[in-house]
Amino acid sequence: MGPDTELQRKLDHEIRMREGACKLLAACSQREQALEATKSLLVCNSRILSYMGELQRRKEAQVLEKTGRRPSDSVPPPERSPCRGRVCISDLRIPLMWKDTEYFKNKGDLHRWAVFLLLQLGEQIQDTEMVLVDRTLTDISFQNNVLFAEAGPDFELRLELYGACVEEEGALAGAPKRLATKLSSSLGRSSGKRVRASLDGAGGSGNSPILLPTPAVRGPRYHLLAHTTLTLAAVQDGFRTHDLTLASHEENPAWLPLYGSVCCRLAAQPLCMTQPTASGTLRVQQAGELQNGTLVHGVLKGTNLFCYGRSEDADTGQEPRFTVAINKETRVRAGELEQAPEWPFTLSISNRYGDDEVTNTLRVESREALQNWMEALWQLFFDMSQWKHCCDEVMKIEAPAPRKPPQALAKQGSLYHEMAIEPLDDIAAVTDILAQREGTKLEPPPPWLAMFTDQPALPSSCVPASVAPVPTWTQPLPWGRPRTFSLDAAPPDHSLGASRSVAPLPPQRSPQSRGFYSKSQLRTWLQSP
Repeated sequence: MGPDTELQRKLDHEIRMREGACKLLAACSQREQALEATKSLLVCNSRILSYMGELQRRKEAQVLEKTGRRPSDSVPPPERSPCRGRVCISDLRIPLMWKDTEYFKNKGDLHRWAVFLLLQLGEQIQDTEMVLVDRTLTDISFQNNVLFAEAGPDFELRLELYGACVEEEGALAGAPKRLATKLSSSLGRSSGKRVRASLDGAGGSGNSPILLPTPAVRGPRYHLLAHTTLTLAAVQDGFRTHDLTLASHEENPAWLPLYGSVCCRLAAQPLCMTQPTASGTLRVQQAGELQNGTLVHGVLKGTNLFCYGRSEDADTGQEPRFTVAINKETRVRAGELEQAPEWPFTLSISNRYGDDEVTNTLRVESREALQNWMEALWQLFFDMSQWKHCCDEVMKIEAPAPRKPPQALAKQGSLYHEMAIEPLDDIAAVTDILAQREGTKLEPPPPWLAMFTDQPALPSSCVPASVAPVPTWTQPLPWGRPRTFSLDAAPPDHSLGASRSVAPLPPQRSPQSRGFYSKSQLRTWLQSP
């Protein structure tokens, strides 16, 4: 499969993904679903444009190559091309700059934003997970690593931060239609129809000063908040801060108080540092040896020439017999020994350590083998000159972790909306819910609780073991609508016309023995304001 065919396959895949995202967005009923679908739609559109642009450039190059011409803005092809590599960005942090009244004093409306990063390197486009942000956070943190498998030393990694206000998007989505409906009903049937028709027409064309243009697919709208571009100079095996270019203003509904910087770890791995570039049988004469040298299997990988006793040792991960260092300051000279019938071709590798110079001589059997080793060394030196500090040592790149499921939005409501209470054991159910919510065991119910149950009240200091505690419900409750108490409610004896099953007051015990009011006094006390 050629590169153009593979790119066309990716383009077709993104087109199908875009159609699926549009259908999903039209069917979404939850905010988090709509946000994720809109995010997928934005990413698919960006990839489609990128793939179409790359296909266009390749087709143009093929046409010009057939006609024997080249574009006016192109340069002659270089004699050598640097190796490709991998680029990984991780530990992404974007600090926020809230006002003192918002963060420290917790004043003002609590708004939330859904944000994510879109990263582009060449025609490759990746995205991060969606993160919900409010004023309780000091920075935006993206946990996953983003890896680009194909990159050159002249790469430009563009980061774009997109955001959407969670609360306002749902309210603004249907605002044009609601406004038109209100105007048409206020002005009357005939006048209202004409006004609504004119407003709908202006809204569809985008020229209305009142109504916003209605998109083809309704849903949240992400806005570009900030962007930056990272190059090879930003690569560092550690945490580093880079400047952000802000693209949004405070009047924008999706505006976030960004500090103006992004912190991340940008690592690069040239292929010459991780994959062997040359291998073969060598006879190595180390510095100070007067003999013919040691027969070894040499492997050129990164900044070292590893010399193994056998070729199988390199495949099984055995330790090499010795290693010859190769860096940007290494000097290489080719030669030929006239008086040597075997292994006449030599390759001298010299390194300077302080004031001393150490030379190792490699001997090969044929001129072709010597040419192959020289070509591999010159290519390695060229890669080092292009990738620069990325060839000093191999930077660690971790494989991206599997993408986590979308983060669900927290429910908007109070403890009241989370309670479902049975009429017979209201107080017990409330006590159990509060105990589970706080994570602590509450104290036993007070003695006066017996007034609402069938159990007699006893002093707290002498409660016998035979007295059963107030039952708590551990099974799922079948009823749905919560119920609350009020001191103004009618007591059980005051029937309201419907038969109800309630817990009767304990009979046969005098109020004096329990220290409570009589039944008539209790009814008067409950009905008093």
